Formats: sequence, C-alpha cells, structure tokens
Amino acid sequence: MSFHRHFRSRRRSLRLCSTFFALSLIGAVSDCTARRTSVRTPSLRRPQRPLPAAPLSDPKRPNPDRTVPLLLRRPVLPTGEQISEYIREVFQDRDGVYWFGTNGDGLARYDGRSLTYISIKDGLAGSAIRGILQAPDGALWFATEGGVSRYTDGKFINYTTANGLSNNEVWSIFRQKSGTIWAGTQDGLCRFDGQSFVPLGLPRVEVENPESRFSPKVVFSMFEDRGGNLWFGTDGEGVHKYDGKSFTSFTTKDGLAGNKVRSICGDRLGRIWIGTDGGGVSCYDGKSFRNFTSKDGLGNDRVYEILEDSAGNMWFSTLGAGACRYNGTTFTTFGVDQGLGSRHPYSEPSNIHVQEFFEDHDGVLWLGCSGGLFRFDGKFFINVTKDGPWPATIRKGTSATAPNAKSATSMPAFAK
Repeated sequence: MSFHRHFRSRRRSLRLCSTFFALSLIGAVSDCTARRTSVRTPSLRRPQRPLPAAPLSDPKRPNPDRTVPLLLRRPVLPTGEQISEYIREVFQDRDGVYWFGTNGDGLARYDGRSLTYISIKDGLAGSAIRGILQAPDGALWFATEGGVSRYTDGKFINYTTANGLSNNEVWSIFRQKSGTIWAGTQDGLCRFDGQSFVPLGLPRVEVENPESRFSPKVVFSMFEDRGGNLWFGTDGEGVHKYDGKSFTSFTTKDGLAGNKVRSICGDRLGRIWIGTDGGGVSCYDGKSFRNFTSKDGLGNDRVYEILEDSAGNMWFSTLGAGACRYNGTTFTTFGVDQGLGSRHPYSEPSNIHVQEFFEDHDGVLWLGCSGGLFRFDGKFFINVTKDGPWPATIRKGTSATAPNAKSATSMPAFAK
C-alpha cells in the first residue's frame, strides 16, 4: 500500500515539473518575440538615437530616403525655402538695403520690396562671398573665390591676379580709417593703391605643432585698433600687428589661445578679441592675453566670428554649437531651444554652424548660418526665408524708409 502511495506521489511531482518547464519555455519564446517586435517597430514614446550624418563634402553621401529607416528620420521643420544653403556674410548699406553673401549662390539683395539674386552672369567675380564693405563714395566691395568685385555706377569692376592680387581666392576684405582697401588672399595680404592691388609680404613664424586648414599664408581676418595698428589673423601662424612700418607677431608661445585665427574684433574698452579655430577666444588688453574656452562657458572652442553689440555684449559664433553671448561676467549659449537650429537637410538641428554676425541700423542682430539666415528679437532667433519674415521698414542711416520707397543704390534688374 505504501508502495502505490509513493508511486502516485512521484508521478504527480513529475507532472508538476513538466508543467513548470512548459510554462517557462512559452515565457521565453514570448519574451524573445517581444524583443524582436520592439526592434522592428520602436515605441514612439522612446526617443530614437539620431544617425550620424555623412560629411557634407562627401560626394558619396548616401540618399537618406533609401538608407535611413522611416521612424529614425528627424521631422522636417515647416519652414519656407531658405535664401541659401550657407549664409556667409550679412551687410546693410547706407541706403538700408540688405546684402547676403552665400557660399555658392552669389549675392542675395533685399531692398524692402523684393529679394533678388546677383551671380557671375551679372558680372560678379565669384559665387562664394566672403566679405562685404561699402566705401565713402558708395561703392560696394565684395571678396569672392574669383577675386575682388567693386560695384559702382551700375556695373561691376573685378580685380584678379591680373590686377595685382596674389591669389584669386580672397578670404577677407577690409577698409582702414585712412580709406585704404586691403584684401586677404590664399597667398597673403594685398593693398589697393587706387588702380590695382599690391602684395605686402607677411612675416613667417615658427609655431609648435603647425597646423592649417589651407595655408599659413591665408589671411582670414583684419582689424584696426585705436592706435591705427592693423591686425591680420592667419591660418596657422597666429596674428600679426602692423604699425605701418614693421610687424609684431603673436602665437600660442605668447599666450594666444590658438594659431588658427578666424576673427578679430575690438570692444569699447579698447581690448582686442581674437577667435581661434580650436583654442577658444583670446582677449588682449595691450599687455597680455586672457583666454576663454568651453570650460568657461563657450559652446565649443571653434570660434569663427566675434561681434560687440550696441549694448556692449560680446557675441561669439561657433562651428557646430550655435552662438554665445558674454556680458563681461557670464556666457549665455543660444541653440535649438532659442530657435537657432540648423535647417540643413543633412544636419541635426543642434549642429548649427554660425558663420556671421551683423547688427543693422535698428540694432537688430542677424546671423548667417549653415542652412539659413536668422535674426534675433531679443529672446529668440527667427529663421528668415525667401518669404520672410522681413523687417517692416528698412532704415536709411538714421531715418526709417518705408518698404516701397526707392533705394538710392541704383541696381539693374537681377534675377528674383
């Protein structure tokens, strides 16, 4: 009797074990199926990790419509057509007309009524605009990859190596207080004598770990200080100060933040701010350098443009991290949350390259960026497309001009 009782108990235990094993196997299969399903159809509540974008210059960049899964694409922002893929320069002439230099579409011009485009076929020397200025006689000067263009009396006059430039790749243009026009080229510095350009050799200096994007001879930026000294920023050999007779050079050995100098700007206190590509920004007080980096609050250390606004704030643009404003004590960064997002189709919104600052006659701050044009309303940045929104009026010097008023800058009919 005890034997049968023991056998029945043993058989019951075996059935329980078999049942437990079967339930465990079903649970494992269900869990595996759920994991596969979650990979195929990600939850919309869970933020997706953005895919790294291919370099914009890569000719083999894949077609995103074919390679990026639908659920991983970032939403396309509902904006109008951008003025250009890259806005390198922003300028407002004395008649209130806005000029926008692009990186391949020539010039865009807004006169309060319409936006028109000016290209090589209209007489412009090149398609990439790297500098704009206006002389006292009203002539507009443009630095391009094809030389220097001067617009006056309704036509362009172009200057190339045939007219004295050391190279047709012109990276900067500057007018000093005396009226002399300077051009910074791929091969150094040139001065305009009224008829043609005359090269002026820059000193060569030895630097530790030499590095250049193009060539240490490139002059990316120019500035004139209160004493009339000219400052020239180079692509790898720091900055040179010229007193009209001799040069004094500054590199990282002398305390400069970096040797690749992209921008130079003076402030109302007479200090000189120098933006470098990779080293942050330096502030020179006439005796020594004080350096600021991302550790101090900069968005990153690749500073491309500097501006002091009418309120005395210093603005610093960065390559890939938006803009920063410095009030003398702290840095405030501006990015996607403030409306400053990249509109480039192959870039994440936060990957914003700010290439230009400009404050217009009304004190409005404009930014030229990769993927679009922006203006600041005091708190947020507004993306300005071909359809606007444009300022309600354009200001000619100190007097407001209605949008329908005729500009004094006579221009032929260019393409809209």
